[in-house]
Amino acid sequence: MADAKPIAMPAKPDGATGVLVLATGEVAWGRGFGAEGAAVGEVCFHTAMTGYQEIMTDPSFAGQIITFTFPHIGNVGANPDDIEADAPHALGMIVREDVTAPSNFRAVERLDGWMKRHTRIGLAGIDTRALTRRIRAGGAPNGVVAHSASGDFDLPALLEMARGWPGLEGMDLAKTVSTEAHYAWGESREGGIWRLGFGYGGSDAGARPHVVAIDYGSKHNIFRNLVRAGAKVSVLPAEATFEQVMALDPDGIFLSNGPGDPAATGTYAVPVIRQLLDTGKPLFGICLGHQLLGLAVGATTTKMFQGHRGANHPVKRLADGVVEITSMNHGFAVERDSLPANVRETHVSLFDGSNAGLELTDRPAFSVQYHPEASPGPQDSLYLFERFVGSLSPR
Repeated sequence: MADAKPIAMPAKPDGATGVLVLATGEVAWGRGFGAEGAAVGEVCFHTAMTGYQEIMTDPSFAGQIITFTFPHIGNVGANPDDIEADAPHALGMIVREDVTAPSNFRAVERLDGWMKRHTRIGLAGIDTRALTRRIRAGGAPNGVVAHSASGDFDLPALLEMARGWPGLEGMDLAKTVSTEAHYAWGESREGGIWRLGFGYGGSDAGARPHVVAIDYGSKHNIFRNLVRAGAKVSVLPAEATFEQVMALDPDGIFLSNGPGDPAATGTYAVPVIRQLLDTGKPLFGICLGHQLLGLAVGATTTKMFQGHRGANHPVKRLADGVVEITSMNHGFAVERDSLPANVRETHVSLFDGSNAGLELTDRPAFSVQYHPEASPGPQDSLYLFERFVGSLSPR
């Protein structure tokens, strides 16, 4: 950082077992929970009122510490169904109120116990409203969240850790959270949508179009919704080659969400996507997949000031003016002015006017910046899975 001079650290109040130290030198004391230790990353905020397990396990949050704006996080406990990956990917969470005993019939453990079991750090007792306002005004800062039951912290060392973290810009995280090998969704995992009393249902054995999904950090609910829409899904790692994708004989290709800088991931992903576009096979991208599709057709992406993270983001569909309330989680955006002539903008954010969707006019490919699978969030945009799978021919 440009300003690396020593900063006077505030004294630790009695009873503090957790602390947040920003690279700017700002310090917030609180009560630690979950795992002990320290984690460094980008500090962001999320406005969803539900679904904290889904948020913590979303691979798109790799490298980030989440400030929850809703004050009562943990009240419904934790369970093995409400997850979007096999383990949490967010580094930690910052909340207003202490985690209490769960009050939900589906809970099998407390949130703080779940966090500890998965080696994730929590910090309670923070004025999350003030922290959110600070992020809104100053952008998402780098920071360290730390927890020590003894209350002992080396604040200068934590500050140096925060200042030494390079930030998400230029960082390729997709290959660190992606699957390591090809697998068929629904064979090694439950395939369909969760229903109370039934769990996750499978898919029928009839003719279904085959979607090959490139996993840049996908959420499970994306694959479940592809199955619900009528597809058979195969999943490949982020660094899959064009030949590996085509060897599976896809009817359509899906580009998943994921973390990090799309330009960094694009060094290996964009050439593959360009080859896939040349096949003329239908292609659908979400979030990071949307950004990578934009890069593949010649657009550019930039780091956003604070990003979009929440389950209540209004997006306008330009074709008919319909407003969809969407779930979002991204810190980079496709630059509208960089879109080439053969690309049409389809959706815009009503929060800040940034691009939220595009489609090619000369090939069957489209993408959206938000998460139509939600989890957590509204279901206004599930039609996009049906649109994509409906364009494919079953076999």
